[in-house]
Amino acid sequence: MGRNYTRGVPVVSPAEVSARRPVPAHIARPEYVDRPAPERFAGEEVKDADTIARMRVAGRLAAQARELVGSHVVPGVTTDELDRIGHEFLCDHGAYPSTLGYRGFPKSLCSSVNEVICHGIPDARVVEDGDIVNIDITAFIDGVHGDTNATFLAGDVDEETRLLVERTKESLDRAIKAVKPGRKVNIIGRVIEAYAARFGYGVVRDFTGHGIGTAFHSGLIIPHYDDPRFDDEIRVGMTFTIEPMLNLGTPDYDMWDDGWTVVTRDRRRSAQFEHTLLVTEDGAEVLTQP
Repeated sequence: MGRNYTRGVPVVSPAEVSARRPVPAHIARPEYVDRPAPERFAGEEVKDADTIARMRVAGRLAAQARELVGSHVVPGVTTDELDRIGHEFLCDHGAYPSTLGYRGFPKSLCSSVNEVICHGIPDARVVEDGDIVNIDITAFIDGVHGDTNATFLAGDVDEETRLLVERTKESLDRAIKAVKPGRKVNIIGRVIEAYAARFGYGVVRDFTGHGIGTAFHSGLIIPHYDDPRFDDEIRVGMTFTIEPMLNLGTPDYDMWDDGWTVVTRDRRRSAQFEHTLLVTEDGAEVLTQP
Protein backbone atom coordinates (compact mmCIF):
# COMPACT_ATOMS: atom_id res chain seq x y z
CA MET A 1 0.00 0.00 0.00
CA GLY A 2 1.46 3.33 -1.06
CA ARG A 3 0.13 6.79 -0.45
CA ASN A 4 -1.57 9.36 -2.63
CA TYR A 5 -3.89 12.28 -1.94
CA THR A 6 -7.57 13.02 -2.46
CA ARG A 7 -8.57 16.65 -1.89
CA GLY A 8 -5.39 17.12 0.10
CA VAL A 9 -6.10 14.16 2.38
CA PRO A 10 -3.58 11.29 2.24
CA VAL A 11 -5.13 7.96 1.30
CA VAL A 12 -3.76 4.44 1.11
CA SER A 13 -3.08 2.90 -2.30
CA PRO A 14 -1.78 -0.50 -3.47
CA ALA A 15 1.93 -1.39 -3.34
CA GLU A 16 3.96 -4.45 -4.32
CA VAL A 17 2.95 -7.76 -2.74
CA SER A 18 5.80 -10.18 -2.11
CA ALA A 19 5.83 -13.88 -2.88
CA ARG A 20 3.81 -16.24 -0.71
CA ARG A 21 5.64 -17.41 2.40
CA PRO A 22 6.18 -21.16 2.79
CA VAL A 23 4.74 -23.18 5.67
CA PRO A 24 6.75 -26.16 6.96
CA ALA A 25 5.43 -29.46 5.61
CA HIS A 26 4.76 -30.93 9.06
CA ILE A 27 2.17 -28.24 9.92
CA ALA A 28 -1.39 -29.37 9.17
CA ARG A 29 -3.32 -27.25 6.68
CA PRO A 30 -7.02 -26.40 6.81
CA GLU A 31 -9.00 -28.26 4.14
CA TYR A 32 -9.70 -25.09 2.15
CA VAL A 33 -6.11 -24.09 1.38
CA ASP A 34 -5.71 -23.43 -2.34
CA ARG A 35 -9.25 -24.53 -3.09
CA PRO A 36 -11.82 -22.07 -4.49
CA ALA A 37 -13.89 -22.20 -1.31
CA PRO A 38 -14.07 -24.10 1.98
CA GLU A 39 -16.32 -27.11 2.45
CA ARG A 40 -19.80 -26.27 3.66
CA PHE A 41 -19.95 -26.47 7.46
CA ALA A 42 -22.40 -29.10 8.67
CA GLY A 43 -21.42 -29.33 12.33
CA GLU A 44 -22.83 -27.87 15.51
CA GLU A 45 -22.39 -24.32 16.77
CA VAL A 46 -22.30 -25.69 20.34
CA LYS A 47 -18.90 -27.28 20.85
CA ASP A 48 -17.92 -30.29 22.94
CA ALA A 49 -15.33 -30.12 25.71
CA ASP A 50 -12.50 -31.45 23.54
CA THR A 51 -13.07 -28.86 20.80
CA ILE A 52 -13.27 -26.08 23.39
CA ALA A 53 -9.98 -27.18 24.95
CA ARG A 54 -8.28 -27.09 21.55
CA MET A 55 -9.82 -23.72 20.77
CA ARG A 56 -8.36 -22.27 23.96
CA VAL A 57 -4.91 -23.20 22.67
CA ALA A 58 -5.55 -21.77 19.20
CA GLY A 59 -7.07 -18.60 20.62
CA ARG A 60 -4.20 -17.96 23.01
CA LEU A 61 -1.66 -18.49 20.25
CA ALA A 62 -3.50 -16.10 17.91
CA ALA A 63 -3.62 -13.47 20.67
CA GLN A 64 0.10 -13.82 21.30
CA ALA A 65 0.74 -13.38 17.58
CA ARG A 66 -1.54 -10.32 17.51
CA GLU A 67 0.32 -8.65 20.34
CA LEU A 68 3.75 -9.53 18.94
CA VAL A 69 2.94 -8.11 15.52
CA GLY A 70 1.24 -5.10 17.09
CA SER A 71 4.39 -4.29 19.06
CA HIS A 72 6.16 -3.82 15.71
CA VAL A 73 3.60 -1.34 14.35
CA VAL A 74 5.90 1.70 14.26
CA PRO A 75 6.74 4.30 11.63
CA GLY A 76 9.13 2.85 9.06
CA VAL A 77 8.00 -0.78 9.12
CA THR A 78 6.29 -2.27 6.06
CA THR A 79 3.06 -4.20 6.37
CA ASP A 80 4.85 -7.05 4.57
CA GLU A 81 7.37 -7.15 7.43
CA LEU A 82 4.48 -7.33 9.89
CA ASP A 83 3.16 -10.30 7.91
CA ARG A 84 6.56 -11.99 8.14
CA ILE A 85 6.62 -11.58 11.92
CA GLY A 86 3.15 -13.06 12.34
CA HIS A 87 3.77 -15.86 9.87
CA GLU A 88 7.01 -16.98 11.50
CA PHE A 89 5.57 -16.83 15.00
CA LEU A 90 2.63 -19.07 14.11
CA CYS A 91 4.75 -21.54 12.16
CA ASP A 92 7.35 -21.67 14.95
CA HIS A 93 4.54 -22.73 17.30
CA GLY A 94 3.16 -25.40 14.99
CA ALA A 95 0.17 -23.39 13.75
CA TYR A 96 -0.98 -22.61 10.22
CA PRO A 97 -1.91 -18.97 9.45
CA SER A 98 -5.59 -19.42 8.61
CA THR A 99 -5.82 -16.62 6.04
CA LEU A 100 -3.00 -18.01 3.87
CA GLY A 101 -4.68 -19.60 0.84
CA TYR A 102 -8.21 -18.93 2.13
CA ARG A 103 -10.24 -18.22 -1.03
CA GLY A 104 -6.96 -17.18 -2.62
CA PHE A 105 -5.83 -14.69 0.03
CA PRO A 106 -2.04 -14.43 -0.42
CA LYS A 107 -0.82 -13.54 3.07
CA SER A 108 -0.73 -14.81 6.64
CA LEU A 109 -2.60 -11.90 8.21
CA CYS A 110 -4.66 -8.87 7.21
CA SER A 111 -3.10 -5.43 7.72
CA SER A 112 -5.68 -2.66 7.33
CA VAL A 113 -4.23 0.86 7.41
CA ASN A 114 -6.18 4.06 8.11
CA GLU A 115 -9.26 4.08 5.82
CA VAL A 116 -8.96 0.36 5.06
CA ILE A 117 -11.89 -1.19 6.92
CA CYS A 118 -10.77 -4.81 6.68
CA HIS A 119 -8.92 -7.47 4.63
CA GLY A 120 -5.95 -5.31 3.70
CA ILE A 121 -3.20 -7.36 2.03
CA PRO A 122 0.29 -6.85 3.53
CA ASP A 123 2.61 -5.26 1.00
CA ALA A 124 5.59 -2.95 0.55
CA ARG A 125 3.85 0.14 1.93
CA VAL A 126 5.77 1.78 4.77
CA VAL A 127 3.79 2.62 7.89
CA GLU A 128 3.96 6.38 8.48
CA ASP A 129 3.85 8.48 11.62
CA GLY A 130 0.20 9.01 12.59
CA ASP A 131 -1.12 5.87 10.88
CA ILE A 132 -3.35 3.28 12.48
CA VAL A 133 -2.93 -0.37 11.50
CA ASN A 134 -5.37 -3.18 12.20
CA ILE A 135 -3.74 -6.59 12.53
CA ASP A 136 -6.16 -9.47 11.96
CA ILE A 137 -4.54 -12.87 12.52
CA THR A 138 -5.91 -16.38 12.93
CA ALA A 139 -4.17 -19.55 14.13
CA PHE A 140 -5.15 -23.02 12.94
CA ILE A 141 -3.76 -25.75 15.17
CA ASP A 142 -4.98 -29.22 16.18
CA GLY A 143 -7.93 -28.88 13.83
CA VAL A 144 -9.44 -25.61 15.12
CA HIS A 145 -9.13 -21.86 14.53
CA GLY A 146 -8.62 -18.92 16.88
CA ASP A 147 -9.38 -15.53 15.28
CA THR A 148 -8.58 -12.06 16.61
CA ASN A 149 -7.65 -8.54 15.62
CA ALA A 150 -6.74 -5.18 17.11
CA THR A 151 -5.97 -1.69 15.84
CA PHE A 152 -2.56 -0.29 16.75
CA LEU A 153 -1.27 3.29 16.70
CA ALA A 154 1.94 4.21 14.87
CA GLY A 155 3.70 7.24 16.30
CA ASP A 156 1.80 10.47 16.95
CA VAL A 157 -1.85 9.77 16.05
CA ASP A 158 -4.36 12.64 16.00
CA GLU A 159 -6.93 12.90 18.77
CA GLU A 160 -9.97 12.18 16.60
CA THR A 161 -8.43 8.94 15.37
CA ARG A 162 -7.14 7.92 18.79
CA LEU A 163 -10.64 8.30 20.23
CA LEU A 164 -12.10 6.25 17.38
CA VAL A 165 -9.71 3.42 18.21
CA GLU A 166 -10.42 3.59 21.95
CA ARG A 167 -14.18 3.67 21.42
CA THR A 168 -14.13 0.81 18.94
CA LYS A 169 -12.41 -1.34 21.55
CA GLU A 170 -14.95 -0.18 24.11
CA SER A 171 -17.80 -1.18 21.77
CA LEU A 172 -16.36 -4.70 21.62
CA ASP A 173 -15.99 -4.85 25.40
CA ARG A 174 -19.61 -3.76 25.86
CA ALA A 175 -20.83 -6.28 23.29
CA ILE A 176 -18.99 -9.10 25.07
CA LYS A 177 -20.74 -8.18 28.33
CA ALA A 178 -24.10 -8.44 26.54
CA VAL A 179 -23.50 -12.09 25.62
CA LYS A 180 -25.75 -14.25 27.84
CA PRO A 181 -27.35 -17.65 27.22
CA GLY A 182 -30.96 -17.31 26.13
CA ARG A 183 -30.54 -13.94 24.45
CA LYS A 184 -30.65 -13.47 20.67
CA VAL A 185 -27.46 -12.62 18.80
CA ASN A 186 -28.91 -9.29 17.66
CA ILE A 187 -28.38 -7.94 21.20
CA ILE A 188 -24.70 -7.77 20.27
CA GLY A 189 -25.28 -5.43 17.35
CA ARG A 190 -27.80 -3.39 19.33
CA VAL A 191 -25.19 -2.63 21.98
CA ILE A 192 -22.49 -1.74 19.43
CA GLU A 193 -24.75 0.43 17.28
CA ALA A 194 -26.18 2.34 20.26
CA TYR A 195 -22.71 3.10 21.60
CA ALA A 196 -21.33 4.15 18.19
CA ALA A 197 -24.30 6.46 17.63
CA ARG A 198 -23.25 8.56 20.62
CA PHE A 199 -20.25 9.72 18.61
CA GLY A 200 -21.75 9.76 15.12
CA TYR A 201 -19.63 6.84 13.92
CA GLY A 202 -20.61 4.74 10.94
CA VAL A 203 -21.11 1.05 11.77
CA VAL A 204 -20.05 -1.28 8.96
CA ARG A 205 -22.89 -3.69 8.19
CA ASP A 206 -21.72 -5.99 5.39
CA PHE A 207 -18.79 -7.54 7.28
CA THR A 208 -19.75 -9.35 10.46
CA GLY A 209 -18.67 -11.64 13.24
CA HIS A 210 -19.07 -15.37 12.66
CA GLY A 211 -19.21 -18.81 14.15
CA ILE A 212 -15.81 -20.48 14.41
CA GLY A 213 -14.25 -23.76 15.50
CA THR A 214 -13.18 -26.55 13.19
CA ALA A 215 -14.44 -24.20 10.45
CA PHE A 216 -12.91 -20.75 9.97
CA HIS A 217 -16.45 -19.43 9.29
CA SER A 218 -19.29 -21.74 10.28
CA GLY A 219 -22.23 -19.86 8.77
CA LEU A 220 -23.47 -18.28 12.01
CA ILE A 221 -23.63 -14.51 11.49
CA ILE A 222 -22.97 -12.03 14.31
CA PRO A 223 -24.03 -8.56 13.04
CA HIS A 224 -22.65 -5.39 14.58
CA TYR A 225 -25.90 -3.48 14.08
CA ASP A 226 -29.38 -4.08 15.43
CA ASP A 227 -31.48 -6.26 13.14
CA PRO A 228 -34.24 -8.48 14.55
CA ARG A 229 -33.83 -10.91 11.63
CA PHE A 230 -30.70 -12.21 13.35
CA ASP A 231 -32.54 -14.16 16.02
CA ASP A 232 -30.28 -17.16 16.65
CA GLU A 233 -30.39 -17.99 20.34
CA ILE A 234 -27.13 -17.67 22.24
CA ARG A 235 -26.43 -21.06 23.83
CA VAL A 236 -23.86 -22.36 26.29
CA GLY A 237 -20.92 -23.86 24.38
CA MET A 238 -21.29 -21.74 21.26
CA THR A 239 -18.09 -20.17 19.89
CA PHE A 240 -18.11 -17.11 17.67
CA THR A 241 -16.33 -13.85 16.97
CA ILE A 242 -17.43 -10.28 17.58
CA GLU A 243 -15.44 -7.78 15.50
CA PRO A 244 -17.01 -4.32 15.18
CA MET A 245 -15.75 -1.97 12.47
CA LEU A 246 -16.47 1.69 13.25
CA ASN A 247 -15.81 4.56 10.85
CA LEU A 248 -15.34 8.27 11.48
CA GLY A 249 -17.74 8.94 8.62
CA THR A 250 -19.99 6.90 6.37
CA PRO A 251 -20.38 3.13 6.83
CA ASP A 252 -20.36 2.81 3.03
CA TYR A 253 -17.32 1.30 1.36
CA ASP A 254 -15.50 0.58 -1.88
CA MET A 255 -13.43 -2.49 -2.71
CA TRP A 256 -10.10 -2.47 -4.50
CA ASP A 257 -9.54 -4.45 -7.66
CA ASP A 258 -7.71 -7.11 -5.61
CA GLY A 259 -11.11 -8.34 -4.46
CA TRP A 260 -10.15 -8.10 -0.79
CA THR A 261 -9.21 -4.61 0.38
CA VAL A 262 -12.27 -2.74 1.68
CA VAL A 263 -11.96 1.05 2.16
CA THR A 264 -14.35 3.69 3.46
CA ARG A 265 -16.13 5.45 0.62
CA ASP A 266 -15.31 8.89 2.06
CA ARG A 267 -11.74 7.74 2.82
CA ARG A 268 -12.07 8.69 6.47
CA ARG A 269 -10.54 6.35 9.00
CA SER A 270 -11.88 3.06 10.33
CA ALA A 271 -10.96 0.96 13.38
CA GLN A 272 -11.72 -2.63 14.37
CA PHE A 273 -11.22 -5.06 17.27
CA GLU A 274 -12.07 -8.76 17.45
CA HIS A 275 -12.16 -11.61 19.93
CA THR A 276 -13.17 -15.26 19.67
CA LEU A 277 -15.65 -16.07 22.46
CA LEU A 278 -17.02 -19.12 24.22
CA VAL A 279 -20.52 -18.78 25.68
CA THR A 280 -20.58 -19.87 29.32
CA GLU A 281 -23.38 -20.37 31.86
CA ASP A 282 -23.21 -16.74 32.94
CA GLY A 283 -21.69 -14.87 29.99
CA ALA A 284 -18.70 -15.25 27.70
CA GLU A 285 -15.11 -16.40 28.02
CA VAL A 286 -12.66 -14.58 25.77
CA LEU A 287 -10.51 -17.24 24.11
CA THR A 288 -8.16 -14.80 22.37
CA GLN A 289 -6.24 -13.44 25.35
CA PRO A 290 -2.45 -13.87 25.40
